[in-house]
Amino acid sequence: MKDTVKLISAEGFEFVIDKKAAMVANTIRNMLTSPGGFSEAQHGEVTFPEISTPILEKICQYFYWSLQFASGKETEFHIDPEITLELMLAANYLDA
Repeated sequence: MKDTVKLISAEGFEFVIDKKAAMVANTIRNMLTSPGGFSEAQHGEVTFPEISTPILEKICQYFYWSLQFASGKETEFHIDPEITLELMLAANYLDA
């Protein structure tokens, strides 16, 4: 089992992150763990044709922040106002 997952933005930019971090999002967790031979589970890659590179980058940062927060390290997670709406839409889709 691979320890990393590749998340691919709408523009084709690839983020390789720890699988544990990616599993913060229920949608990604389901894609990677559900039975039925999803290509995402077989290849360890998830493509998001609707999520832009800057938003996916922020989402990846959030995954790592969430793991730290869950382990008791409380820090602020800053979100620039101009990306708030797009980020909320992506987070809703990802169930994160």
